[in-house]
Amino acid sequence: MIQTEEKTEVKIDVKILEAEERQTIVHCTCGEEYAFRIWPSTFLVEHDTGKRAKLVTAFNISFAPQWTLNDGRGFTLIFEGLSKDCVSFDLKEIIPQDGGFEVKGIHRNHTDVYQVSF
Repeated sequence: MIQTEEKTEVKIDVKILEAEERQTIVHCTCGEEYAFRIWPSTFLVEHDTGKRAKLVTAFNISFAPQWTLNDGRGFTLIFEGLSKDCVSFDLKEIIPQDGGFEVKGIHRNHTDVYQVSF
């Protein structure tokens, strides 16, 4: 008995193949501040284009208006992925008061995982 294979043609949309989920991770350490929080209006702002990568979630820090007591471990911010052409960017917490987190001139690396201090 001879078995034959039946071939089925599968069509895949090119957009699906090109889609790639990316994220940018920023590990943060803070000084001796008593407590801190993060506002949802925190972005990574690309230098060349001004494009903003949105904050997706955060770990070990509360979202405003709640506060997190500083336990010395720092916190981690997860952002949307940066554009493939991005070379450098700023982290900016855009808030209606003084004292927002800001780190300027972060140079892009191949892992998209960063360590910053405030």
